[in-house]
Amino acid sequence: MLSLAAIACQNSENSATTPPTATPLTATTQTATTTPPRPTAPENSFKLGYILPQTGSLALIAQGVIKGVELAAAEINQAGIQTVQLLPGDSSTDPDIANNTLDQHVSDGVHGIVGAAGSAISLAIIDKVKGSQLPMVSPTNAAPTFTNYDDGGYYFRTFPTDLLQGQILGDLIASDGGIDVAILFRADEFGRALEDIVRKQLEANGASVVVSLDYDPSGTTFQAEVQKVAASGADSVLLIPFDEGSKIIVQMIEAGIGPQDVNIYIPSSFVTESLWESVDPTNPSAVAGIRGTRPAPGENAEETFSDRFNAFAPGVDEVFAPNGYDAVVILLLAALVAGSNDPADYVGKINDVTRVGVKCNRYEVCAQLVLSGEDIDYDGASGPLDFTDVGEPSEGYFDIIEYDAQGRLNVEGYVSASVGQ
Repeated sequence: MLSLAAIACQNSENSATTPPTATPLTATTQTATTTPPRPTAPENSFKLGYILPQTGSLALIAQGVIKGVELAAAEINQAGIQTVQLLPGDSSTDPDIANNTLDQHVSDGVHGIVGAAGSAISLAIIDKVKGSQLPMVSPTNAAPTFTNYDDGGYYFRTFPTDLLQGQILGDLIASDGGIDVAILFRADEFGRALEDIVRKQLEANGASVVVSLDYDPSGTTFQAEVQKVAASGADSVLLIPFDEGSKIIVQMIEAGIGPQDVNIYIPSSFVTESLWESVDPTNPSAVAGIRGTRPAPGENAEETFSDRFNAFAPGVDEVFAPNGYDAVVILLLAALVAGSNDPADYVGKINDVTRVGVKCNRYEVCAQLVLSGEDIDYDGASGPLDFTDVGEPSEGYFDIIEYDAQGRLNVEGYVSASVGQ
């Protein structure tokens, strides 16, 4: 069951998490009264590999993810309870490169993996991940395919399924008055899945999808597809790209179906603070009016993350950074609960640290709770995770955004959507 609700941008006053002014490692806890022995911190360093696009079509958006991963590792090391050895690895949004990186991580003896970024890339390596029996947590995968994929219990994600974002986009387009809608999408797992969800939601709202076209993301021109969209007479266009979307928008403007002519919508895979620079670096207004969705911190999200992230990585777009940060933290907390870095010992604890327990939203506070014998419910930088049994968030939060005539990204508000466990 899927539900959608508009929510106010505030933390719950009933949250049991440490307030942002609290001094790290001084959270008040109750002495454990249970008989099982308390966990102890694993003695050896946790080798954490990531498979993220340092190059390729997702490299721009992935900068925030990578810096979020690095910030989590730095803060965990600073806390002095566990030690993270971070092993970088490129995916380049290329299955062959991602597979080679995974092989290197396996050879290096990593204990867990953060990645991949693109859904198609994760699908290209997920069977090998399962065979290697290494937990892998993606900070950005959204394709619904993963919900029921036979991953052996080794795949997780901190970004919600596109069943949620797709519903929000479909409702947004319809609420803006979209009647005749065109969809132009990447010919890959991500694009096809999101197109299907949005199309069904639009039709449920009484809108018509007058044309829906996929395109080869490796192409250099998209004129044929753009011309078909122009000929359709659509009043609204949903574009589902990675960074090739900038070229498509340029060609849409040339064809008379730019954001000044029709309503254009984009998903989180293409939303950046500096979108106008990649479309027309001489004209910020080229993107004015484009609307869309991007991940937002949920209720009870850790309030100081943005300040800490901006101090750690000044000038880097924060989108997806909280999801990368949380991917690291839940892996380390699961290992701490298990008292072992061995994936066979801690993989079964990953879902548990995100749900049903004493709420906490900073690694050092959560870790102290674990060491005192408490069950924890980590509500982190991206908000409540509350993983379902298949290892993904049961709820998602999204900003509704629009670009203005100065090319600035403005947040109009945000909505939540949830899927029954």
